[in-house]
Amino acid sequence: MMPTTRAGIIAHQDTYLRALLIAIDGRNPFYTAKMKTAGLRGADCDRATFLAKFPFTTKAELVADHAAHAPFGSNLTFPIERYVRFSQTSGSTGNPLRWLDTAESWSWMMDSWCHFYRAVGVTPQDRVFAAFSFGPFLGFWTAFEAAVKFGCLAIPGGGLSTRGRLEAVRDAGATVLCCTPTYALRLGEAATEEEIPLPGIRFLFVAGEPGGSIPAVRARLEELWPMAAIIDHHGMTEVGPVSWQHPERPQFLHVLETAYLAEIINSTTGQPAAPGMPGELVLTTLGRLGTPLIRYRTGDVVKAAVNPPTEVSHLALDGGILGRTDDMVIVRGVNVYPSAIEAVVRRFSEIAEYRVDLTDERGMAELAITVEPVKGADPKAVAKDLADELRAALALRIPVTTVGAGTLPRFEMKAKRWVKWGGG
Repeated sequence: MMPTTRAGIIAHQDTYLRALLIAIDGRNPFYTAKMKTAGLRGADCDRATFLAKFPFTTKAELVADHAAHAPFGSNLTFPIERYVRFSQTSGSTGNPLRWLDTAESWSWMMDSWCHFYRAVGVTPQDRVFAAFSFGPFLGFWTAFEAAVKFGCLAIPGGGLSTRGRLEAVRDAGATVLCCTPTYALRLGEAATEEEIPLPGIRFLFVAGEPGGSIPAVRARLEELWPMAAIIDHHGMTEVGPVSWQHPERPQFLHVLETAYLAEIINSTTGQPAAPGMPGELVLTTLGRLGTPLIRYRTGDVVKAAVNPPTEVSHLALDGGILGRTDDMVIVRGVNVYPSAIEAVVRRFSEIAEYRVDLTDERGMAELAITVEPVKGADPKAVAKDLADELRAALALRIPVTTVGAGTLPRFEMKAKRWVKWGGG
């Protein structure tokens, strides 16, 4: 049985951290080299020594290692014959990483998702519909297979149109829906347009991009799915399923600290972030022994809750994932994250979709936004109102233009709304 008190969680982490470091020392080429450089031995490394001396792992290191040791890199603790699952990152921030898992590591990730299901109120009597295309991305594969392990009826939604998925959700009596927040918006809007009622959905898990923790997006999802509890979740192919949101505490994402040792650091100094200040989330996977990540700088900007809810002993992230260290842009002296733009745009029910154009004008970043109004909306009014809201929220004048219905692309998986252009 997993610990539920803070002291119990820390003791659990210490036990699994020690087992992890002993397991990889001398077996995992990638981390054996890092430990040797740092003068560390797995058997002698307690928590204090680990946090003081174990080097961070970065995405750039992993990319370089995969290039040098193609196709899977050298971060492999066991012989290749032990690995049974293949996943791949989206490559949205660079070259994709190909990630392998042993049966034991895969089961560890299933256990994490089962914890999320149980924590929010899903039961084995629920029916889980996974609205994604079953590609190589880890994402909803883990949600789908964990539903099977949890005892639910798991319903695959690959290879179907949006209407086909809505009909499958209705006809199969699905009660839990898993998809990206972007696609949840699309499904909800299509259900209204096609007059397909879906009153049976009790839980809507959204993941893959910011959304469920952005108040404006969450409000729109609640409007489209009035009978469902919206559950935000975040994870990464490299580390696995990390956090969940309780429907009664939507302002927080809770990191599953029985599975991860989490740190929040100042991304510039590498030292712990000051209490209540945003920082970069650093994770150590405690049970994914086949391809572990140790002190991995995720690039996710988060903030630990100053007064966390007493009902949950796991780390609470106030506001969820606030942004990315690698996608912030500085526009005329203002730090702008894509999530900040998303938060403003989603206040407008008159906007069906949008695109952000990022240009480099003489070495300085500039933004422009193109929006697609819904049918019946006044394009000029939408453009003016959005520009006014952006100026109020960000203290920036950002040009807004409109296009006709159906012009901008729709997304099923992680949305790519930001387009970078060369400047003059």
